[in-house]
Amino acid sequence: MPAGSNAAEKLRKMISMTVQNDSGTTRRLSRFRWAAFALVLPVAVVGAVSGCGDSAAPKPAHTTGPAAPAPAASASAAEPANSAPAAGQHMITNNGHRLAFYVIPGHSPAIVLDSGGGEDHTQWNGIVPQLSKATGSQIITYDRAGLGNSDEVKGPWDGRAAASDLQAGLRELGATRNVVLVSHSQAGEVATYFARANPGVLSGEVLVDANVPPFFTDKEIQRLVALTTPQIAALKKQPSTKANRQLIATSENFGPTHQAYHKVSWPDSVPVTYIGSEKTPFDGSPQDAQRWRDAAAAFVAAGPGRTLITAKGSSHEIPQDKPQIVVDEIEKMVAARR
Repeated sequence: MPAGSNAAEKLRKMISMTVQNDSGTTRRLSRFRWAAFALVLPVAVVGAVSGCGDSAAPKPAHTTGPAAPAPAASASAAEPANSAPAAGQHMITNNGHRLAFYVIPGHSPAIVLDSGGGEDHTQWNGIVPQLSKATGSQIITYDRAGLGNSDEVKGPWDGRAAASDLQAGLRELGATRNVVLVSHSQAGEVATYFARANPGVLSGEVLVDANVPPFFTDKEIQRLVALTTPQIAALKKQPSTKANRQLIATSENFGPTHQAYHKVSWPDSVPVTYIGSEKTPFDGSPQDAQRWRDAAAAFVAAGPGRTLITAKGSSHEIPQDKPQIVVDEIEKMVAARR
């Protein structure tokens, strides 16, 4: 989901324009149809989507915290780093593609921030300085494949492959134990697969209005796919850009991907705080909003060491709407892990 106060509105206008260009009529999405589209697709790629094509210029490295040095050399993730990584951008190779990771030095436990669908590491710029000052922890953010300064990967978006990328990056950076992972929206899927594969790496998790397995029933998957199919078809007729390709990749194979995700469970050894938004991604559709809340409650009730709190008055964009709640819950998780 988008960073910044007007990102979602920009993309909503872009999608409306896409439909207008395709059909010759102006047709805005209903609030619920927009919510479904936002959930299925990464929606923070508005800058590239709204442009005329791919930009040749890379995005700047992390600007929060200490001044960033030149990017580190690309490296294999076969062995963990022997010493603490330097501040700034590190390009790390996994399965033939390069991923951009960003480090602010500090002590253990490391805090790793994983952005919502379509967002790069800059989604967290508003809270990283405060987290660094309050905790003194090492902080790691990154761009998932196809976003920010990371390479694109062909084919449908796959949460398991994204978890492999995260694992490779953390291993190369030496963050292989006592990690507090923070995941917004679509990154909840990455977190779930990562936790299943690496329960010994994580000492805690903060899920921020994140996608959890109980939500993706066959009925809900069918509903989301049906609602977003016209918008996907319209996007495919637009000029191909990095942003468009990421939107489409997330929609491809959505049904089977999320039927499989629905069956995945969170390891009981990793404690979780789930921060739910009051409005949910489905503000305007009470039935679906309640399904989202029920799924979060079911996830928390399914295992030990899980806590559910609500960000009162917040939209799905909790990191922007209620950043202090996110910071407070991360601080609590970090303090409990020392």
